[in-house]
Amino acid sequence: MTTRKGKSADSQSHRGGSIPGTRKPAYTLSVPEDFPVPIVVAAPHAGRSYPDELWKSMRRPQWSALRLEDRFVDRIAAAVAADTGAALLVAQAPRAMIDLNRASDDVDWTMVSEGAPTGATSGKSNRRARSGLGLVPRRLPGLGEIWNRPLAGAELDARIGQVHAPYHKALDAVLQRCRDEWGAALLLDLHSMPPLKRGHPQDIPARYVVGDRFGASADDRLVASTLRHLSESSAVSHNRPYAGGYVLDRHSARTKGIHAIQVEICRALYLDEDFAEPTQGVQHVAEVLSGLVRRLAQDVSQLGKADDLPLAAE
Repeated sequence: MTTRKGKSADSQSHRGGSIPGTRKPAYTLSVPEDFPVPIVVAAPHAGRSYPDELWKSMRRPQWSALRLEDRFVDRIAAAVAADTGAALLVAQAPRAMIDLNRASDDVDWTMVSEGAPTGATSGKSNRRARSGLGLVPRRLPGLGEIWNRPLAGAELDARIGQVHAPYHKALDAVLQRCRDEWGAALLLDLHSMPPLKRGHPQDIPARYVVGDRFGASADDRLVASTLRHLSESSAVSHNRPYAGGYVLDRHSARTKGIHAIQVEICRALYLDEDFAEPTQGVQHVAEVLSGLVRRLAQDVSQLGKADDLPLAAE
């Protein structure tokens, strides 16, 4: 694995933003000094800090939380970061409160008590918001409406200002610092997914899905290395059915040396049969992803060196 030698392994920890209705941080960020590897690991959907008022406003809170959370992916991410020296960003605010993988204007305004503000219309919401999974999730299959009351506009503003904006500002900053240190940086955005269904009787459903926005968010060499590594332990799919979302669109900047890849992990690999509690599979998945980070660290380092080379005269 490519690492910086002769530098401190001490890390800088930061708690930022705030979860409305609590004194708890919206996210935690840990950055080993001088970036020993050019990779940032993030878990935007792993938050489990539910304010009492939020929990009471959900029709079936425990049922919905299990389906909305990337449950215990933060434990996998933390193990990978500790093992490899990658920077680590973990959301503490739950996805039920605000989805950090959606744009701040991706709102179904019909769920907001005051309706859309001036200049915004519900007709401009994209497919995710209309299907019930916008910035604030509204509906889930098998349940219907998540909430037992409308969302106040002031609540939405607080969630955006105290959770969404600080999280993405922190991610912007840590990726730029990593890029400045190495010449290139990679965001490895970790998520979890329910088990995929078989396409036919002989089909082996993917246990990992690698998303790169169909080639837009990361160099092909990084994606190829990711697919090769994960395929050594389990079945893997590329961009199907998950290609990544707002996080990759916002934070990847290939021409500036910042790349981003989303990895969806099948919940059956590390959770019990109810997908509620972690199993020993957490350690196995963490080992697989630690190996991936070591492999990608070399690739990202080489990209950074290539970007530093002077252009040939034409």
